Amino acid sequence: MTALISLHNAAFNLIERAGNWLMPLFARFTFAAVLLLYYWNSGMTKLGDGVFGLFTPSVGAYAQIFPKQFEAVGYDASQLGFFHWLVVLAGTWAEFLLPLLIVIGLFTRLASLGMIGFVVMQSLTDVYGHGQTDVKTLGAWFDRFPDSIILDQRLFWVFVLSYLVIRGAGAISVDALLRRR
Repeated sequence: MTALISLHNAAFNLIERAGNWLMPLFARFTFAAVLLLYYWNSGMTKLGDGVFGLFTPSVGAYAQIFPKQFEAVGYDASQLGFFHWLVVLAGTWAEFLLPLLIVIGLFTRLASLGMIGFVVMQSLTDVYGHGQTDVKTLGAWFDRFPDSIILDQRLFWVFVLSYLVIRGAGAISVDALLRRR
């Protein structure tokens, strides 16, 4: 029995050591495979026209981020203030920059923390701004349905991001290269 326990411990100690460098890489891979293009495509819908589109968000950007306020001003972005422009601009840039930083493993902990905040704000905007409160979309934890968009799906997103906040990007990342220098 002692030999069996020793074999078990040896095997799982090896797996645990491999997991120390493999799991952060796998978390970043999972983020890239599932969320990178989701956020980049979302960011593309918020860019204005031309070269200066990075600084002039589209009408859709205001509709997505400030739906009720945008409706209240008759869908005229010029009626919204500097604060609204700044939030929309920051949100648009965040959809490009934070996922990129996570995927390449640069400032991974900060980028992941920023993405957690982004996911929370996105979810609150979906619920309170866009009124997505139907049971199928909102969902509920500890029920028998694991497929709601907001509570179930985004909990997995936040878990992957939380793992990266806690463990960092791992050995195969720009963060690791910078740390070695």
